[in-house]
Amino acid sequence: MKLPQLLIPLIASCLAATGAEVEPTRDVVIYGGTSAGIAAAVQVKKMGGSVIVIEPGKRIGGLTTGGLGQTDIGNKHVIGGIARQFYRDVRSWYERPEAWTWMEQPAEHFKGDGQSITEAHEDTQWSFEPSVALGIYQRWIEAHEIEVVYGERLNRAGEGRATDRGNGYWVAAPGDGGEGVRKDGNRITALVMESGRVYPGRMFIDATYEGDLMAGAGVAFTVGREGIAIYGETLNGVQVKRSLRLGHHQVRPGVDPYVVPGDPASGLVLGVDPTGPGEEGASDHRMQAYCFRMCLTDLEANRIPFQKPEPYREAWYELLFRNYETGYFSVPWINSAMPNRKTDTNNMFGVSTDFIGQNYGWPQGSYEEREALREEHLNYQQGLMWSLAYHPRVPERVRHVVSQWGMTKDEFVEGDGWQEQLYVREGRRMIGDVVMTQAHCQHDERVADSIGMGAYNMDSHNVQRYVTAEGHVRNEGVLEVPVDPYGISYRSIIPRAAEAANLVVPIALSASHIAYGSIRMEPVFMILGQSGATAAMMAIREGTSLQDVEYPELRKRLLADGQVLEAAAVAGGEPGA
Repeated sequence: MKLPQLLIPLIASCLAATGAEVEPTRDVVIYGGTSAGIAAAVQVKKMGGSVIVIEPGKRIGGLTTGGLGQTDIGNKHVIGGIARQFYRDVRSWYERPEAWTWMEQPAEHFKGDGQSITEAHEDTQWSFEPSVALGIYQRWIEAHEIEVVYGERLNRAGEGRATDRGNGYWVAAPGDGGEGVRKDGNRITALVMESGRVYPGRMFIDATYEGDLMAGAGVAFTVGREGIAIYGETLNGVQVKRSLRLGHHQVRPGVDPYVVPGDPASGLVLGVDPTGPGEEGASDHRMQAYCFRMCLTDLEANRIPFQKPEPYREAWYELLFRNYETGYFSVPWINSAMPNRKTDTNNMFGVSTDFIGQNYGWPQGSYEEREALREEHLNYQQGLMWSLAYHPRVPERVRHVVSQWGMTKDEFVEGDGWQEQLYVREGRRMIGDVVMTQAHCQHDERVADSIGMGAYNMDSHNVQRYVTAEGHVRNEGVLEVPVDPYGISYRSIIPRAAEAANLVVPIALSASHIAYGSIRMEPVFMILGQSGATAAMMAIREGTSLQDVEYPELRKRLLADGQVLEAAAVAGGEPGA
């Protein structure tokens, strides 16, 4: 299918005639300045194209600059291309003595083992401060003369919506698209922002975690968990039995779920779902919990002590207190060391930073609804940290440890150490010609058109809390199943041809819930962003659709640009961790 190139200037002229503020037509318009969006923009520039990145927020980089400084990889050797260059740039930064600003020496940081620690023979570094990641991306933008627009949000009126198609399986059927995505047949011609500004383009990339552009384009997608019958997976849908086996992510046995202990009539404490858990293996609308990846420090000169939020909702932490009152005594976090006496702090154990069950409305929520949910997540996590540090119902030994830590003065300064970016672990997921599933992750099926590799666990954080038949509260949804490196299909990042011929979706790609749990890593998003941008530029040059790009030619270019596409190219490394 040949691209009607002469039609694009004509459409832009028609848009201008309506009085809208129309931008110049770019080869590639990228919505979302996440790691995938920045990597894609760099690749477009390397291939001689014109590009603009539209970031609806105030900061580029997504989670890579938003606190996720311990790179979740599984196997470092699958990371190639622009993604690997990012980690080379991290290493180069920290090889400068002046990069170590808070009395820490490099030898102190690298004395441990782990997936984010640089090995002696590597030219990369896999752990970093948020500000360092942001600086690297900003230098890329400057070096490649990439235009970035901040604070422009897509008009989402009329976007596609997933609904329950029966038995809890939520799907949005393909449609014509919403008001924010102009289309001519199966081709997107322009994006329209809430401000009225119009961005025409030849190719488009949805680099959002939520898949907003995809939904606006009328592309089919799902939210929540597919039941085991949808794709023949054993690890999808409701997973009560498997979740109980991972005891370190469970509420302690015997914790009462009721506001007044022992009295069901008093109602359930926050976060316990009265409709859960559902039938084993069944589909549902639920998704793994969100949190903020905190950058903490115990260095007094750079520390902001944990503050009691306003309002402080003490009742929100009743499960935390009751969990401790069973005899539990651990600090519920993974406090991974980053350079300069900082951390990447993440959820761990049964009651922690994950705000379980409170994010179901995020993927399809309006901007206002999402902001309200973000504020609730922020309030919960700020209150949690204050409670762990100072509340008398938390064991003294836990308070002693936590109170020595705090937010950092020199990271996320505008938020007193708290970032804008919520850890959206899962949003919408496209349904394309190839859906990545458990079978691909476990090598029961192999793709013939790999554009990058996944290597992390099939990983899901807890999805819900429910009441057992015995009247106790338990968590459900957590899974950690190791994988060996596997290829990710080109057809999983592009829609079906009838739905959109010129759209790449490197984050909200076509994958089942459990396969997405493995793919959803920041370096993989960079890889898929680069590969998708490569295909977009090839399609422009060939005057064709993304679906008609010849894979052998795409593969040749990806390999030339350093991408790792198959297991034979992976030399050693760690199993999925």
